[in-house]
Amino acid sequence: MEPGGAAPPAAEEDDLGYRLFPDRNKKPQSFLVRSFFTFHNRCQLMLRMTLATNPYAQLLLEAMKQSGCTVFNDRHFSCEDCDSCVSGGFDSATSQIVLCQNNIRHQSHMNRVVTHELIHAFDHCRAHVDWFKNVKHLACSEIRAANLSGDCTLMNEIARFKFGLKGHHQTCVRDRAIRSILAVRKVSKETAEKAVDEVFDACFNDLEPFGRIPHSKTDAKRAYRDFQNRDRYNANL
Repeated sequence: MEPGGAAPPAAEEDDLGYRLFPDRNKKPQSFLVRSFFTFHNRCQLMLRMTLATNPYAQLLLEAMKQSGCTVFNDRHFSCEDCDSCVSGGFDSATSQIVLCQNNIRHQSHMNRVVTHELIHAFDHCRAHVDWFKNVKHLACSEIRAANLSGDCTLMNEIARFKFGLKGHHQTCVRDRAIRSILAVRKVSKETAEKAVDEVFDACFNDLEPFGRIPHSKTDAKRAYRDFQNRDRYNANL
């Protein structure tokens, strides 16, 4: 699970999920100190590989650039230790994606986490998302992230020992969106379910910037190519 909206520091009674990202409060370590931590180095290497080769991430980076929100590796990504229940988060207060270096163990996982959080970042760039006070806004972005990031591909679901028939993808998206909300917001399961259900159809069918649900890397490559061609077409109008 990669819930979005890592929250800024808040009073203890205002539980906005910040507890899951303890390194957000710490003074940044020097490069020399961080260089001795294998988790941090591995995280940085996998991140660079994702940004350079993953079509999901490449499309989102291009779309954000066109929307006026260029993403820079050193500025907008941070490899940190997190609570064991999360793999990443989007900190809207700093426009920064948190990658949980202690929980992301392999490249395919990094690809999904970066894509998931870049969808939150894209939503933050293009819309006035109220991450902390409007649970429907959070629900919408979580639905889109689960739907478009590859979280619910057939292979990933089989790896979780979940097998379904018709409508299984939608069920997976709904379940993961609810789980993400519950991980970062102190709300009841009923509240999370209600928020997801109320916006599900509209947000599930919002496929920007992919234009389709990318069920595989091949689909993502096609979507990226179509996005680039759409750009060229618009430029010639």
